[in-house]
Amino acid sequence: MKSSFALPLLLLGLSASAGAQSLRCSSNTIGIGEPRSGVLQKCGEPIARDSFCKPVDPQAIAAGASGTAVVLPCEKVDEWTYNPGYGQFITTLRLQAGKVTAVTYGDRVK
Repeated sequence: MKSSFALPLLLLGLSASAGAQSLRCSSNTIGIGEPRSGVLQKCGEPIARDSFCKPVDPQAIAAGASGTAVVLPCEKVDEWTYNPGYGQFITTLRLQAGKVTAVTYGDRVK
């Protein structure tokens, strides 16, 4: 009898976590894996943009014996911030390699 309650609860938990990392723009939902062009098409321009360079390999590399500097490769990371409207949370999308990789929430819009 206990197992008959476990499956619906498990499915409910999975559906709640799936919607946890998303941004709703009008009737569209943006989630992990959404391409940059899709975000712009569905949500328009963000209220703020930030970019930084994330090291591809975080291991420290010593300078060469000749004293020349070693340049580490990096991957460009963009963070786009959206204001979804009154009563909602400020939402920041992190984009790497042209796709959404994370969705974080800030303060509630007043």
